[in-house]
Amino acid sequence: MAKAIFHRRQRVWVEPVGTWALIDKVNPIWAKGFDEPIRVTYDCGLGREFRAEELKSESDIEQTSDVGQWRLMRARNKWHSAEESGHHPFPGTYPVVVTDPNDWGGWRVPGAEYDRDPALIEMQARLITLSPKLLKLAKDLVTYVRQETEDLPEEVMELAKRAENLRHLVETEAPEAGVQKVQPADQATR
Repeated sequence: MAKAIFHRRQRVWVEPVGTWALIDKVNPIWAKGFDEPIRVTYDCGLGREFRAEELKSESDIEQTSDVGQWRLMRARNKWHSAEESGHHPFPGTYPVVVTDPNDWGGWRVPGAEYDRDPALIEMQARLITLSPKLLKLAKDLVTYVRQETEDLPEEVMELAKRAENLRHLVETEAPEAGVQKVQPADQATR
């Protein structure tokens, strides 16, 4: 027997789509002779119903790194209706990666660029959303290799070095304002 895990108007992460959504309707599936539903699906307004395994509540989503939880949201496309953009993966919308807990800031793509190659932009949005998790994975690998240096294969040691280099790229401080790091071309030739 199945029990409803989520409730109506609850905000959930929809894993197959990679976005947050509100549950519009809880749909129990009943069978004759049973006192409880045999299955429960959830309508989130994304074109199909989802099973509980495909959804995560806000409390289930953990803060994966120092930069927090980045989310992929969908914004309404102002230039094309859903009918005009039927060839897009999610007609009538485009991806927005939000990097702030208050749904501010992040990454957006110009409409013309999204229209040129929507599949590529969708993949980039998912990759950007996963960046904090990938950074945490790199940090965990480096920490593990530092603790267990004796019995590790050389390939794992090389992966840890590469992960350490990537981490330094992310954690490098921004240059000070007004400081010019590159010499102008006319001074470099003197």
